[in-house]
Amino acid sequence: MYNRDCMTNAIENVEDILLDSLEILGTERVEDPGCIQYGDLVLTIAPKNQTNFALFVFVDTQEGKANTLLADHLFSPALLLAERIERGLVEVAGRSIIELGAGCALPSLLAATLSEPPRLVVVTDYPDDVILGNLRSTVERNKKHFRPPCVVRCQGYEWGKDASSLLHLSENPDGSRGYDVVIMSDLLHFHSSHNALIHSLSSLLVKTPRARVYVAAGTYTPRAVRQNFLDMGSRIGLVWESDSGTSGQGNEDEDKEDIEAASLWLGTRVIAGIDATQLGVRKGMCRWWVGRWHFPDIKGAVDGITVV
Repeated sequence: MYNRDCMTNAIENVEDILLDSLEILGTERVEDPGCIQYGDLVLTIAPKNQTNFALFVFVDTQEGKANTLLADHLFSPALLLAERIERGLVEVAGRSIIELGAGCALPSLLAATLSEPPRLVVVTDYPDDVILGNLRSTVERNKKHFRPPCVVRCQGYEWGKDASSLLHLSENPDGSRGYDVVIMSDLLHFHSSHNALIHSLSSLLVKTPRARVYVAAGTYTPRAVRQNFLDMGSRIGLVWESDSGTSGQGNEDEDKEDIEAASLWLGTRVIAGIDATQLGVRKGMCRWWVGRWHFPDIKGAVDGITVV
């Protein structure tokens, strides 16, 4: 059992910490509106007033720890990944994409609007009526912008659980299953969720040389927590490229000029209510990694996680 009031306060504190990380130019605080427009896409976030601030608490009875799903904000890593997709730095044409913990699903839905779109986009989030209802509404609202022959699906999925239904959606004409691209935007906050994330990633990312997982996290997620996830991925056979061009934790030791250069916003689509300076600051507060399978290193099981 747990004290609901205490957990609610803890959740609100997490939210405050993350939002405080988005302060820009002195005391200006960046608040995400309920509706976000990125180019032609109109996205909504799960409403706070219907879902205990849309922050869901799950108590692990074995570990006595609580995880939260932060579904009521467009966090900066989603903007970073969207910018990279817009710039053609993420290979999506003709591929199958799945986004875990999608929230408003900006990166994956943006991919569906490109002139050379994926063949399939599946957006997933925790199977809650409010979260999924918002996500389905977002998909329906924007379907006129999706380029054929891209098919966009929405499905509830809890990390670490059986992924058979998602794999069924990914089935190729030759009968093989698995996704060419897995998108994970701002999912690394909680150390205790990493086992489940790695299990899902292992199940969903197809075992081919071209398969890629794109991971982005805010610097408000502690370095050690981010590194834990990367280390777990390495142990199941993933090789990481980071924003510094090397495997490992990224460019946090770069000098100020390098960081400022990397923080320039290079997207061209108009984002309502956020100017280029703000976008650059938000981008600079993120780190990204691209993972691929190194086939000789794929193991059968690591820390109780079976690689399938």
